[in-house]
Amino acid sequence: MDFDIFMNDVVDVARQDIREAGYEELKTPEDVDQALKRDGTTLVMINSVCGCAGGVARPAAANSIHYDKRPDHLVTVFAGQDREATEEARTYFEGYPPSSPSFAFLKDGKIVTMLERHDIEGFTAMDVITKLQNIFEEHCEEV
Repeated sequence: MDFDIFMNDVVDVARQDIREAGYEELKTPEDVDQALKRDGTTLVMINSVCGCAGGVARPAAANSIHYDKRPDHLVTVFAGQDREATEEARTYFEGYPPSSPSFAFLKDGKIVTMLERHDIEGFTAMDVITKLQNIFEEHCEEV
C-alpha cells in the first residue's frame, strides 16, 4: 500500500472521529478567528495522527463532554494537516508552547488553561476525561 494513501486514511479517520463527537473542524485561519473570538467558553482539541491522539486524546474529547457542565463551543484544528489554521489557533494560546495533541480552554477568546501533550501521553483516556471535566467544573455553566 502506498504510504500517502495510508496516511490519508489515518487522517480521514482522525477527522471523522472528532467531527462525530460534535467538534467543529476549523481548517483556515479565518475559521479559527471566527470561532475563537466567540463569547463564552471554548474547548479546542489540537488533533494529530500520533498514537496518543487516537488512543487517549480523541476518546477523551468525545467522552468528556457528557457531563453536567461543558464548554459552549467545541472546535478542533489538525496539527500537521491544516498548518495555517493550527498556527493561527496557537496565537491564542499565549504562554504555552506548540503541543499536539492537546486541549486549549478559552473563555471569551482568552486562554484559561491547556492540557498539553505531557498531560495526555502516558495517561489513560479516563485520566484525561477527568482532567477535562475538572476544567469544565471550574469554568463552565451547567447544561
